[in-house]
Amino acid sequence: MSNFIKRFLRDERGVTAIEYSLIAGIIVVALATALTPIATNLKAVFQSIASSIHI
Repeated sequence: MSNFIKRFLRDERGVTAIEYSLIAGIIVVALATALTPIATNLKAVFQSIASSIHI
């Protein structure tokens, strides 16, 4: 039983998975923050084009 506990405490695979998950989450938040103003501006451009075409 003590060997199992020692191996469990030395196993870092779970820690690595958690680190990658945190990094992915940070990237998603950064992308969402950066792309929101771009999407708003792009929507305004398409609305302007649509109103110009619709006479």
